[in-house]
Amino acid sequence: MVVTTAERPDAPRGAAVATRRADLLRLADRQTGPMDEELAAALVAGDHDALAEIYRRYGGAVWGVARRVCNDRALAEDVTQTVFVDLWRRPERFDPSRGALRPWLVAQAHARAVDAVRSESARQRRHEREGQYAPPPSPDVEAAAHLASLSEDVRRAVDQLPSDERDAIVLAYFGGHSYRETAVLLGAPEGTIKSRIRRGLSVLRRALEAQGLTP
Repeated sequence: MVVTTAERPDAPRGAAVATRRADLLRLADRQTGPMDEELAAALVAGDHDALAEIYRRYGGAVWGVARRVCNDRALAEDVTQTVFVDLWRRPERFDPSRGALRPWLVAQAHARAVDAVRSESARQRRHEREGQYAPPPSPDVEAAAHLASLSEDVRRAVDQLPSDERDAIVLAYFGGHSYRETAVLLGAPEGTIKSRIRRGLSVLRRALEAQGLTP
């Protein structure tokens, strides 16, 4: 049987096409911007544009890893910001000779996210323990907070509280919400909310006493 040219396998030509395609892809990648090594060198020189380009390329990958580990959007955003701020402040930590920039950034994001989750879990446990063992506020302080809710002096005293304690007290005592409703509104465990309120009322009691507003 005679095999014509059209029927003959074209392996050499197929290999050439594949090689050419790979060359074109490498060329396209090179034309999209500077190489990671060049960006890293520019970072060391303090080039803000280099950081912007790195974030454009790899910010999504970093945030994706942080989001999966943290399972919390706000916490993942904090982790992502920390990774790139740290890269800007200490660019020499990345060594191009030991690997590419993307996997290095992803590894940094994973480590930071794990630390953030552990820290947040420890903080929540601590607040819940404080809520369980903190002494309840005295009735006179609660009464004073209710009766003097329209007093400018009291409002100023409340404004001086830390934001987490202030928000909890305003919702629970001035807004008329229950502890559970306040916890839902602030996105925190009920035990944490009770702890914040108790700490805030303790500070508020001293402020009210100093102003002669307690019964």
